[in-house]
Amino acid sequence: MSFNGFAEQFPIVFAALNVGFLQTLKLFFVTLIGAIPLGLIISFGSMSRIKPLSGLVKVIVWVVRGTPLMLQLLIIYYGPGILLNNPIWGGGENGRFLASAVAFIINYACYFSEIYRGGIQGVPVGQNEAGLVLGMTKPQIFFKVTLLQMIKRIVPPMSNEIITLVKDTSLARIIALQEVIWAGQAFMKSSHGISGQLWPLFFTGVYYLIFSGVLTLLFGYIEKKMAYFKS
Repeated sequence: MSFNGFAEQFPIVFAALNVGFLQTLKLFFVTLIGAIPLGLIISFGSMSRIKPLSGLVKVIVWVVRGTPLMLQLLIIYYGPGILLNNPIWGGGENGRFLASAVAFIINYACYFSEIYRGGIQGVPVGQNEAGLVLGMTKPQIFFKVTLLQMIKRIVPPMSNEIITLVKDTSLARIIALQEVIWAGQAFMKSSHGISGQLWPLFFTGVYYLIFSGVLTLLFGYIEKKMAYFKS
């Protein structure tokens, strides 16, 4: 392709990739908003003293963590229509996004729950006992003693999972969600009058590299700020 052809196509490709990346960002932030609190709830369930509840939660976490996210996307999106004859998500872009968000939130909540559980159980038991001796209630002990130390412990593994989420959003194209890689791949087939072009797909990598780089710097800054919780 000539330079003139590239110069003519680049604004079209750049605009399409921006639209796709906005969808990627939307899925990323919706997943975090849902998965971070849900993961904490699931971790409480897995640590519950009620054995049937903790056993059930652990089995669910094991299944979700042990199966591919792509498979979960397919089941959640197509399952209701095939098994129940009720395509609850609809066939539009909004329906595909909602199904993707549900699958991602459940998947990442299960991963986050294990990180939370490790962080909570990593806090020395003696500190909880000391709080009880001082007359603190269990909620007070959790929020004033356990939570702050847990956050320090979970920042590194959580940051790794969140950066992985940036790349995993590309899996949503399996149910035709038009995220950034979908937008780049479309120019290989035919999109906006452009076909047979591979270079737009390489530009999608730039979006992921920049976004992952920003998050890496952000979490590095957070880890330094949390350094005063060293035990």
